Amino acid sequence: MANLQPVRIKSISEFHEFRNLPKPEHPLVSVYNFEDLKYLNEDEPKSLMLDFYSIALKRNANAKMRYGQQEYDFKEGVLLFISPGQVFSIEGNAEMQHTGWSLLIHPDFLWNTPLAQKIKQYEYFGYAVHEALHLSDKEEKLIIDIIQNIRQEYQSNIDKFSQDVIIAQIELLLTYSERFYNRQFITRKISNHQILARLEKLLEDYFNNDSLTKKGLPTVHYIAENLNLSPNYLSALLKHHTGQSTQQHIHNKLIEKAKEKLSTTNLSVSEIAFELGFEHQQSFSKLFKTKTNVSPIEFRQSFN
Repeated sequence: MANLQPVRIKSISEFHEFRNLPKPEHPLVSVYNFEDLKYLNEDEPKSLMLDFYSIALKRNANAKMRYGQQEYDFKEGVLLFISPGQVFSIEGNAEMQHTGWSLLIHPDFLWNTPLAQKIKQYEYFGYAVHEALHLSDKEEKLIIDIIQNIRQEYQSNIDKFSQDVIIAQIELLLTYSERFYNRQFITRKISNHQILARLEKLLEDYFNNDSLTKKGLPTVHYIAENLNLSPNYLSALLKHHTGQSTQQHIHNKLIEKAKEKLSTTNLSVSEIAFELGFEHQQSFSKLFKTKTNVSPIEFRQSFN
């Protein structure tokens, strides 16, 4: 039985040893081919947590990978981004037949460079928990070329320019990935529109039952979890298609329901605030005025 507890791997050298790879040629950066990985035995841990970044291009695997709550298959080229401290697991056939490449980057390699902070701003390291990047053949070749350039650089004689060259290649890879993710938002419109429809139904159902009174306003995390997406990915998708974040969508639905109650019922503002999940009328009134430029009472009076 595989160990369900994630195994923490602190260094790239430790990872190479764990997967029976040759000793890394650079302690803080490594590129390896998935065909060189040893098979995992049934009694070996298959849930891992790395202390370094992993960017993996995979295809043609006969096993599934679970990252966060999402399963991936690799019949097509898929690019995955894993940040330090995130857990992923491998399920299925022990004799996995991955093809592709993986780039490992320890945070210490980025120390004292602009990329040390910039890499944290790439959202796909967060929403990759629920959304892999699917590549065309042309895009896949471009990414492989960059990864192999990085490998070739650290295999050469290390000099004072080596780190700068590798950093530049990593930044180029991340910039292309940003472009490809943006393309994926556009080309997957049908799927994304289905997500928007599910979002609207989820909010409508939440606001029409007793959830508001019992639980208060739904959180971004609650919405994302029920849509089987990460919060970052959902907000990025909504921003792209609607120009608004998940929180703004929640507030819009709230204001819509508030207007309905103010214009069609005799409930007091305090009673409406309570029904909409607010403990204090003042908090409701402040949000309402921020969104509409009028107070709840002024809005109601406009109908008289």
